[in-house]
Amino acid sequence: MTMIDKSLTLTAAMAAALTLAAVAAARADGEMEKCYGVAMAGQNDCAAGPGTTCAGTAAKDYQGNAWKLVPAGTCTSIKTPGGMGSLEPIQM
Repeated sequence: MTMIDKSLTLTAAMAAALTLAAVAAARADGEMEKCYGVAMAGQNDCAAGPGTTCAGTAAKDYQGNAWKLVPAGTCTSIKTPGGMGSLEPIQM
């Protein structure tokens, strides 16, 4: 592994750790909640079910098992082409 590869791997790992810490902090404060089915392709906040790993891995817009953090209490009022956002994964 070259020095550049090591640097890129370390940078990616640090970015993932910081993202997870921010998600945990927001959820602990009760200010944000997971909202399924509202993320655009590649813009989900974390795990989007089988075949994905974490942030940015949603394969399509409004993927039912991909979530995005939104202000608490707003998820079910977010309108998408397939209906409203959901606090639980959407079966498609």
